[in-house]
Amino acid sequence: MSGKLARKLYERELRRLQGELVKLQEWVRVERQRLVVIFEGRDAAGKGSTIKRITEYLNPRVARIVAMPRPGDRERGQWYFQRYVTELPAPGEIVFMDRSWYNRAGVEWVMGFCTEDEHRRFLHQCPIFERLLVEDGILLRKYWFSVSADEQQRRIRARLDDPVRRWKLSPVDLESITRWDDYSRAKDAMIVHTDIPEAPWSIVDSDDKRRARINMITDLLTGIPYQQVAPPPIKLPERPASSGYRRPEKNPGSYVPDHAARLVKG
Repeated sequence: MSGKLARKLYERELRRLQGELVKLQEWVRVERQRLVVIFEGRDAAGKGSTIKRITEYLNPRVARIVAMPRPGDRERGQWYFQRYVTELPAPGEIVFMDRSWYNRAGVEWVMGFCTEDEHRRFLHQCPIFERLLVEDGILLRKYWFSVSADEQQRRIRARLDDPVRRWKLSPVDLESITRWDDYSRAKDAMIVHTDIPEAPWSIVDSDDKRRARINMITDLLTGIPYQQVAPPPIKLPERPASSGYRRPEKNPGSYVPDHAARLVKG
C-alpha cells in the first residue's frame, strides 16, 4: 500500500463521496430499494469510524446503524439468524451493520461462546441465508477491515490513554491481542465458506484509516447502480406580517446560562 493519505486530499475526497452517499440514499428511498452493508474485522480495525463518516450527512429515518448487543437467554434459544432478520431494512431503507451475524464465525467461535456444532452449522447455513436475502431483492455488501498486528496494538494502546475512547475497550478486545492466530484461522475459515458469488467479501486494508475510508466508500458507490434523483422543488415562503401578538416580557422556562462566555473572556 502507498504512504499515508494526506489530510487535505482525504477531506476533499471524503466530502465529495459524502455527497454521493446522499444521492445513493435518495435513490434507495425513492426506488424503494433495500440495502444492507456489513462491516466486519478485528477489534480497532476502523469499522466504527468509517460508519460515522458514511452516515454523517444521511437521514437517520432512511439510513440506520445496527450494533447488536450480546444475545439474552431467550435469543440464545432461537434460530441463530432470527434476531438479525428483525433488523433488516424495509423498502426505502439502508442498514449499516457494525458487526453482524458473522459474530458466530469470529468472536463467538474464538472465545468459546458457541459450540463446535453451532459454528459448523453457521458456516453451512450462512451462505443459504444470504442467498435468500439476495434472491428476495436485498442489496447485500460485505466488508472486512484488515489491520496488521502492530497497528491494532497501537490503536488499542491509544484507547487506554484516551478518556473519551476508553469505553470502547472490553476484556474481549484486550484478549484479542493474545489470540491473533486464532482470529486469523477463524477469519480464513469464514471467508472460505461464505465468500459466495451472490454475496462476495470485499477486503479493506485499514492500516491507514483515511485511505481505508475512501477506498471502502468508493467501492460501495461503484458497486451499486444508483442514479441521482431530482429533488422536489422547494420554495421558501414569505414571512407574513405581524398579527399584533405581544410576547410576555419574561418567557416561561429557564434559559441555559452562557457557559461559553468564559471561553471568550479567557
